[in-house]
Amino acid sequence: MANGDEFQITKENQLRRLKQAQMQRKVKYQKKRLKRMRSFLKFIIVILMIGLCYGIVKLPQWRLSPHAFDKVDNPSLEIINNKIVPSYKILAALRCNPVPSEPIFMVKTDNLKESIMHLEPVQDVYIRRFWFPARLQIIIIERTPVLTISPEVDVPPIAFFSVDGTLIGRDYMPLDPAYKTWLILTYGTKDDYRSWDEAKVRTFRTIAQSIEDLSGEHVEYIDYKDPDDIYIKIPTVNIRLGKISTTTMNRIARLPSLLPQVKMLNKKVKYIDLRWEETNYIKLDE
Repeated sequence: MANGDEFQITKENQLRRLKQAQMQRKVKYQKKRLKRMRSFLKFIIVILMIGLCYGIVKLPQWRLSPHAFDKVDNPSLEIINNKIVPSYKILAALRCNPVPSEPIFMVKTDNLKESIMHLEPVQDVYIRRFWFPARLQIIIIERTPVLTISPEVDVPPIAFFSVDGTLIGRDYMPLDPAYKTWLILTYGTKDDYRSWDEAKVRTFRTIAQSIEDLSGEHVEYIDYKDPDDIYIKIPTVNIRLGKISTTTMNRIARLPSLLPQVKMLNKKVKYIDLRWEETNYIKLDE
């Protein structure tokens, strides 16, 4: 009996071990299957993500419209901060380049900027790219006008100089009245204004600003038709400055002592004569 019981126990142990081994194999198989399923799902998800990203990138909203440079009133293009250069001239400069066909985040704007920089009044350009929907914002930084040029008082200015001495022609005239400039009257014969540099422009600025500071009145114009005999008009009187020299600022400095006398006179004054360093006088209109 004892041997029979031992045999029975041994057989039961074997069966139990067999079942455990079967269960372990089944669990391992299920784990492998789940692992394969996860890997397959990850693969599918990656493929779907790649396809989705590709589809998003291929959306037309990521690219500029082929007609982006056709007209100013365009949702793909915005031009701002230009008060001197007309928008149509900026648009014409942009048309020197093809409309970029790649996605907006890959667009290089160097060529666009270079084309706009050829416009004389433009000092700098900033181009902002907006991604969705794709559009460009052109921010124009213009030169600051300081002198306008005209042959006569009653003739509209034909050109202007910027602070940095750049001469800009009639294509960009008239200027916005918001710009404060000093009018220079010249025929361009005895001293051709087309040859003036930044130093020359600075000289006129200094003279005009000094007269305004000393007189408390604005300079209406500087008559430079004869460079050896310059007249400067302020509301109260004409100022005969003569020729620009190293003594110019010393002669202008006498203005505050002469203006009160002009205002006190009960006669018509032709001009204040500041041509000479040693003497100055008030010329009456006879």
